[in-house]
Parts: sequence; structure tokens; C-alpha cells
Amino acid sequence: MMKEQLATFKSQLEEFARKHKNDIRKNPAFRAQFHEMCAKVGVDPLASNKGFWAELLGIGDFYYELGVQIIEVCMQTRSINGGLISLQELCSHLRQRRKKDREAVTEDDCLRAISKLKVLGSGFEVITIGKKKLVRSVPTELNKDHNQILELAQGQGFVTVEEVQRRLSWTSGRVIDALETLLEEGLAMIDNGNKDGKCQYWFPCVSSVYSFVGSDT
Repeated sequence: MMKEQLATFKSQLEEFARKHKNDIRKNPAFRAQFHEMCAKVGVDPLASNKGFWAELLGIGDFYYELGVQIIEVCMQTRSINGGLISLQELCSHLRQRRKKDREAVTEDDCLRAISKLKVLGSGFEVITIGKKKLVRSVPTELNKDHNQILELAQGQGFVTVEEVQRRLSWTSGRVIDALETLLEEGLAMIDNGNKDGKCQYWFPCVSSVYSFVGSDT
């Protein structure tokens, strides 16, 4: 009985896919609904680019193209953010690029595409720091201290040595050591031009100030 129900559901899924082929490619809500239906019957439409679903929908091509664009955006912004970019910012760059195609892209689409890149051993992964999801495209190992500083920086986009000392109750040596590592990895930038004379350590991966740099290149 269970097998029959599953078979019926799969055929309904195929019918849904055929009927809404264009909607699934162009409409994020349809795409999310389709993935949800697939998950219920254990179908992974992205498992093979040559499989039935890929041929029927071209959906494998959609995520392959998106994956290539994700790699391009990450490479173009790496000199600014050190290979760590917020998922939200990545999606903004991709929407700018895909305006002509009129194919909307959601954070869920990006996560699916990145999961496929991960399978290729490309070094891409999504990490969560505080309330933000960040996409890492370089093999930087962040420890707990680095993560806490990045989480602290989410408020203003930057931190100072004094602020980290005060907020986290760390010694100045511990703060400077962590910040120096983040600078060396290219994840932070120093701004010395403040009236109070305090160095600000800016983090492009959590700062909206740098959000659209290079989005038109």
C-alpha cells in the first residue's frame, strides 16, 4: 500500500513538474514548493545533471549556472572581504547579475547551489555567526575568538580593541592577537582616521558599507 501511494505521488510530482516547468525555473515560490514535494518522496532533482528531472526541468542547469556565478562573485569580492561574504550580500550580487534573465534567486537557491559546490570539494561552505549566515570560499580556520569578534562587529560593521576588551572581558593581548590574525587573513580592514584616535577594525563580510562593491563588474 505504501509503495503504491509513493508511486502515485511520484507520478503526480512528474505531472506537476511538467505543468509548471517554466514557473519552477523562474518563480522562487514554485521552486521551494517543488523541492518540498521532492523531499517528501525522497527525490533529489539535483542528484544528477543527466537524470530524468534535469532533462525535464533543466533545473540541474539552473543550479549549475548559479554555482558558477557564486564562484565568480566570491572571487571578485575576495580582495575586499577575504573570502567571507554574507549570504544576503551574495544574493544581492546575484540578483544584479541575473536581472536580464528575469530569474529571481533566493537564499534557499544559493544554499542548494553551494551544497552542490561542496560535493565537488571546492572549499565552499556556509557558516553561521550570530544571526548571519556567511559563505566561506577560502579554507580559513576561524576559532571561537574570531567568531565572537565577527558577531560583535555585526552591530556597526567594525570593532575597536577597547570595545572588544570591554564587551568580552578579554585582555588587550588576546584582542590584538585575534584581530591581527583576521587582518592577515584579509577578513578585516583598519581605519586609522578617527577623531578619537582609536583604530577601527572593519569587517566587509558583516558590513553593509561594502555590500555592492563590484556588483556591476
